[in-house]
Amino acid sequence: MNKPPENEVCSICHGNFNAHCQANCSHWFCGNCIMLVWRHGSTLRPCRCPLCRRPISLLVPSEETVRDRNDATVSEVLRDVETYNRFFGGQSNGLVQRMQDLPFLLRRLLREMMDPRRTLPLVIRARVYIALILSAIYIISPIDIIPEGVLGIIGIIDDLLIALICFLHVAALYRSVLYFRHGGS
Repeated sequence: MNKPPENEVCSICHGNFNAHCQANCSHWFCGNCIMLVWRHGSTLRPCRCPLCRRPISLLVPSEETVRDRNDATVSEVLRDVETYNRFFGGQSNGLVQRMQDLPFLLRRLLREMMDPRRTLPLVIRARVYIALILSAIYIISPIDIIPEGVLGIIGIIDDLLIALICFLHVAALYRSVLYFRHGGS
């Protein structure tokens, strides 16, 4: 599902989506509308989502928008989105921002890995699988930094920490792929 939900409208213009893009907070906007929000504020920092107020550090156009690249209006919006992503998509975010982006990035990654029409670069796909397999091995293995047998429920903390680190690593890998596709040079 690389498109806005059915029967929804852009929350900025309240019209049907045109050249729709998804922000890293998972909200959908018309590409031109979100670019107007950005230009209305300071162009030196990322705009905030009009719905949840989180900083938008990555805009991902839908596949339909990318396919309509030959339309002059859509082409201009895509150039603006690529410029926005070049400015803000590759920058290092704080841990809180990265954790907030986890659901968005992991959902998109899972959909892309399950879709036979989409392909991730082999190196990225291999790194994702290796990270997941090594994390699963650590979580399943009886050898832990904080053993569950000795400390009980507190011993699960290291397993949760390893899973969180794995998800953050996988999300960072996928974010770099999205950045390269939609803004990186």
